[in-house]
Amino acid sequence: MKYISVGDMSQTYLMRRHNVQLKSTISRLSDEMISGISQDLGTAVGGDFTALAAIDRSIARGDAYKQVATETDLMAGTQQDALEMIQGHAEAIGSTLVSASFTASYSMIDSGAQNAAARFSAVVDALNVNVAGRYVFSGTTTDTKPVASTDTIISGLEAAIGGLNAAEDIVNAVDDWFDAAVGDNGYLDQAYIGSADSLAPVRLSETDTTQLTITAADPTIRNMLKGFAMATLVARDLVPSNTETRALVIRAAGERITAGQSELTNLSSELGTVEGIISDAQTRNSAQQTALGLARKDLIGVDDYESATALEAAQSQMQTLYTLTSRLTKLSLTDYL
Repeated sequence: MKYISVGDMSQTYLMRRHNVQLKSTISRLSDEMISGISQDLGTAVGGDFTALAAIDRSIARGDAYKQVATETDLMAGTQQDALEMIQGHAEAIGSTLVSASFTASYSMIDSGAQNAAARFSAVVDALNVNVAGRYVFSGTTTDTKPVASTDTIISGLEAAIGGLNAAEDIVNAVDDWFDAAVGDNGYLDQAYIGSADSLAPVRLSETDTTQLTITAADPTIRNMLKGFAMATLVARDLVPSNTETRALVIRAAGERITAGQSELTNLSSELGTVEGIISDAQTRNSAQQTALGLARKDLIGVDDYESATALEAAQSQMQTLYTLTSRLTKLSLTDYL
């Protein structure tokens, strides 16, 4: 009888090859169990990658929509917070200025004016809010602070009311300065540094688009700024010092701030509508991404039970291989004889 023997070197080589194969199998099965996705995509899709490619494109597009929606939502939320802050300052000082104007008390008028002047700076700061490196009230020039300092605004108004003594003339001059069109040397030329163009519409999903249109050049915001600016002119003694004139200017300031509150509420409501569109689009995008993920897993996913069973079998084989190797290495001539 002929015997076929396997030499020691060959046996060692076979053992090593089995070891490498089992390690590779265990690694693959472990990855598949963790990811839930087959490592052999070609086999999983039967050689036809058309459906998988379409799903992956849709997922990538959904990820892009998600990013756009997140950024837009952040900017809209920041604008809403700023408008609420301005609204808070308006509610705190508007009626106070009107009341002070009827007292004929220089000290009360001055106190109200100083209070409004401090809030004027806070309002301008709110309009100059920056989030993630973008100024939200600057239109398309998001890298530029939209509103000049209160000192710059007051300097422009000081020139506009220069030589005027009657309260009505001063109030009209301030109104005209803020309402002036581009090129007429008013607010839009001296104080608003942002773009005349609003941000372009953005696509949030396959079916949803929206646009953030509010800038610091918005008439509603300018109307609110008028009142704070008028009061600041009084606080800085840039109007005639007689009590009657100061009272009339302060009253006009309070009236504009109070009237501006309802306008600002409408602006916030419009912005809230945009936020609602963004929120709805995000919900739909999330649901679609979930559905696409499930479809992708159905296409190239692995059965958890089968993978676990195969992994356990591979680990058992590895243990057996280690046992055999250990025993073979302990063989001696004495044991053999």
